[in-house]
Amino acid sequence: MRRRKFLHYFAASSVLLAGTSVAGFRFWPDEGFWNPCLNARLPDNLAKHELMSQAWDGIDPTAFRDVHTHLIGTGDSDKGIWLNPNMRSIWHPIQNIQFKFYLNGSCTVEGKEVDVNYVKRLYQLMQDFPTGAKAMLLAFEHHYTQAGKINLDKSPLYTPNEYAASVSKQHSDRFQWIASIHPYREDAIDELKKAVSNGAKAIKWLPPAMNINPASEKCDAFYDEMLKLNIPLLTHAGDEHAVDAGELQKLGNPLLLRRPLERGVKVIVAHCATIGSNADIDISGNGSEVENYKLFDRLMNDKNYEENLFGDISAITQINRSQEALEHIITHDEWHHRLVYGSDYPLPGVMPVFSPRTMVDRGYFSGHVADYISHVRLYNPLLFDFLLKRFINVQGKRLANSVFEAAKIIESR
Repeated sequence: MRRRKFLHYFAASSVLLAGTSVAGFRFWPDEGFWNPCLNARLPDNLAKHELMSQAWDGIDPTAFRDVHTHLIGTGDSDKGIWLNPNMRSIWHPIQNIQFKFYLNGSCTVEGKEVDVNYVKRLYQLMQDFPTGAKAMLLAFEHHYTQAGKINLDKSPLYTPNEYAASVSKQHSDRFQWIASIHPYREDAIDELKKAVSNGAKAIKWLPPAMNINPASEKCDAFYDEMLKLNIPLLTHAGDEHAVDAGELQKLGNPLLLRRPLERGVKVIVAHCATIGSNADIDISGNGSEVENYKLFDRLMNDKNYEENLFGDISAITQINRSQEALEHIITHDEWHHRLVYGSDYPLPGVMPVFSPRTMVDRGYFSGHVADYISHVRLYNPLLFDFLLKRFINVQGKRLANSVFEAAKIIESR
């Protein structure tokens, strides 16, 4: 089984057994299966390394934003967080193993104040970033029916807007927050106004998991209010495997985003749609299947959307995603002013889904760089993700400094 194909399976099942690369057959991920969770601050020999200085050269740290930082837990803090029981059930092994990896990726332990310790760990990781750099915490909405009612059975998790807002305010030196509101809710517009007044910087959707069709007329009033409030939509596109999306992968079709774009909403496409395929619905009928990133590419090249369509680069370096798409994003430097940085935390701490050695095999950077960022990862997966994306070089091109200054896009009002 080829490594990319295998890790695509991991994303769906988290059953991790083997992998390959162009350098030869490898039975073990670069840094092992399990995050060692070293709790000390980044040692001086790593923090003051010349490569760290090079990475931050030219970037304004006060404009650095990680626009895709998940805020999860188990609900043990009594703050309204909810987790689908299937995520903790041995009778649902795929979801159960996935959640164990997410806990390990965030260095939290089941039964030991997960909600509180998740935030503590994330805040600690941010202390290794320059002053002014911030992570944007994502609230997460329920799955709703077409009639606008919560469907708990199909909801993978729930992180309330109020909780994300309170954590952000408690640590305002390092956190901001992004609300999540289902547009089918009867009170969706009231909730939108409330979230914006409470400091939300954007709205987050994961359509396949939440049952949101971005092309539905049910969303129009919500889009119009978003435009009035001048708040962007950060929405997943492409296949979804990190949580259970059931049979709704088609809702991750990037072409469904034409509706909010044509109404003038600023849309940030999470992961640049770099996994899976969907029907080309621009063609009459359902059309043939096309890779999602190519559908995203079509939208990015549409001059009508030059001012309000953006891409979030979270997860694009995971080895279950398209190498072709990653190289396309980096070499199309005319896009870079429309890209924003995201980590998809806690996934950078899930050890098997990244492979610096594979990046070396592809010629993206040297073994010296790979060794350095791998050592950083043992202490700080968030910083590892930044460094990985900062140093990737494809055909002499790297992501522009502006990609890492997302505040200039997501906070422009």
